[in-house]
Amino acid sequence: MKKKALFISIFLHTLLLMLVYVFQGVIFPFMRLGGLVPLLLPVTATGIALYEGRDTGGVVGLFAGILCDVSFNRPAGTFTVLLTLTGLIIGTLADTVILRGFVTYYISCAVVLVISAFVQVFPIVAFSDPAIPLHELLPIAIQQTAYSLILAFPIWFFVRALGNWADKIAPSGRTY
Repeated sequence: MKKKALFISIFLHTLLLMLVYVFQGVIFPFMRLGGLVPLLLPVTATGIALYEGRDTGGVVGLFAGILCDVSFNRPAGTFTVLLTLTGLIIGTLADTVILRGFVTYYISCAVVLVISAFVQVFPIVAFSDPAIPLHELLPIAIQQTAYSLILAFPIWFFVRALGNWADKIAPSGRTY
């Protein structure tokens, strides 16, 4: 990839992540639907990893995880680790085994969102005093996952367009 194309690619990925961060961290917390805030950064990181491969997916996952931790004020980099691993795993699978397409994107997003819900719920159930029972948190986690999956559809257009643009400037495919 040429230096100019690399700079434009980094700029576009950064712009997309910042736009999604603004929606997840600034706009949706004030426009809660049923008290829920959707998880948009995991969906974006999943899509970028699927369409652009392991290397880009891992880097974008790292930054999306940092922004997600900041957005939800989470300690210890929980989402940073989760989304970095997500980018690496889904990117590797996309480079080797799975097809890049809408169905794969949606299934991948659903899996990542379920894991993200577990990451959010587990510390509350296991370590809060007094313990909050799982049956009270499970409906909230399911609703948040469904809400996030609905918003994954418009995000798909952006990550697919970004992936198609990356394919045009680097016709050889991905950098391994």
